[in-house]
Amino acid sequence: MKWTRLWLRGCLALRSKQRKQSNPDMKKFFVLSVIISFAIFSSCQKQDSTAEQQLAQRKTELDAREKALDEREKALAEREKLVTRRRVAPVPRPAPARARRTIPPELQGLMPDPSQMSTEREQRMQERLAERQRKIEEVQNPSPSPSPTPE
Repeated sequence: MKWTRLWLRGCLALRSKQRKQSNPDMKKFFVLSVIISFAIFSSCQKQDSTAEQQLAQRKTELDAREKALDEREKALAEREKLVTRRRVAPVPRPAPARARRTIPPELQGLMPDPSQMSTEREQRMQERLAERQRKIEEVQNPSPSPSPTPE
């Protein structure tokens, strides 16, 4: 039992010596850890302020884009209104009733029939189109020999 007490006292004495020696080391470690944590904290604060500035700049740019887009939408809406106003056909008004004139039989032969006039007009247009088509073909495909001209 005596030996255990002596051994216990020796351990405690050794421990107290180690504590006295490690106390300045612990202080240095503590101060160093406080300084490192403060440095990390302050660097994070700087990064946060930089990030906030970038965020504010992006927000400003986004607001400007949004404003420009709103203006474009308003201009487009105005154009659409103008186009729809132009497209809206006026309400058809009934034509005033015309009094039908009767043509005396002796003068009816002098006036051409309207249906006959439209068919003659159609024939003339077809002839002109055919002639125009022939001329286009001649210009596109010139032949070495002269083409016969109708007389």
